[in-house]
Amino acid sequence: MIEKRHPVLSIRNQCKLIDLNRSTLYLQATYPQRVSPENVEVMRRIDEIYTDHPCYGSRKIRVLLNEEGYKTNRKRVQRLMRLMGLESIAPKPNTSKKHPGNKVYPYLLRNVKICRVNQVWSTDITYIRTGKGFCYLVAVIDWHSRAVLSWRLSNSMDTDFCVEALKEAIDEFGTPEVFNTDQGSQFTSKEFTDVLLENNIKISMDGKGRCLDNIFVERLWRSVKYEEIYPKQHETIGEIRVGLNKYFAHYNNNRPHQALGYKRPMAVYIEGSEELALAA
Repeated sequence: MIEKRHPVLSIRNQCKLIDLNRSTLYLQATYPQRVSPENVEVMRRIDEIYTDHPCYGSRKIRVLLNEEGYKTNRKRVQRLMRLMGLESIAPKPNTSKKHPGNKVYPYLLRNVKICRVNQVWSTDITYIRTGKGFCYLVAVIDWHSRAVLSWRLSNSMDTDFCVEALKEAIDEFGTPEVFNTDQGSQFTSKEFTDVLLENNIKISMDGKGRCLDNIFVERLWRSVKYEEIYPKQHETIGEIRVGLNKYFAHYNNNRPHQALGYKRPMAVYIEGSEELALAA
């Protein structure tokens, strides 16, 4: 019923027409790339190493894998890291996998002090492993409060689930002054940037050597994996979705955040939003 290569209607619009949740469509689909059980096991270990040491590239990860008994070479590690969407955050040229036809926007946050909510939002994608394969998680976060404003899961690194997360955050919380991303093809796509431009949001994109610009999201990924994904060992995307629903509710509303003076992210966000409303 859903035509993936329809010349006019996107998958998202086709799902809307037949009142089908797009996540349900993906849950019914098989993973886009067949991965051997052996490679899935190597990918799990790569994910753990990368989460601990995001500055490690394929060379160091290959050394660690071989020391642990995984017989692999650098090309294999590079291929699996590309499939997982992982890349060392250490400064180096050409760090982002941007689409050559997409417009790249300048970085706007150099020496900018983040002092209020809705000043800067950002987003990123991370690899999430399951018992039977893997999927991808995107989240939108407010820099000042560290609150997670929206998130989505997908079994492929397409653009649609990133756009859906962005629209949900805007519908629920309004608009930021600046939205910061890396130069990945999902975020430089016309579909994604059009939503920002239509809402008069300034677009900022990390450039060469800006390895820590999305550090707030990177810290979030580490918390998500060590507090939810690794301990729970979810078998399916459905189980991950249920687990993340509970986790992000806890993260926003109950989990003390050291950088916020042990306040809760959503409490800081709401308080800051009220202050902005009174000042307007």
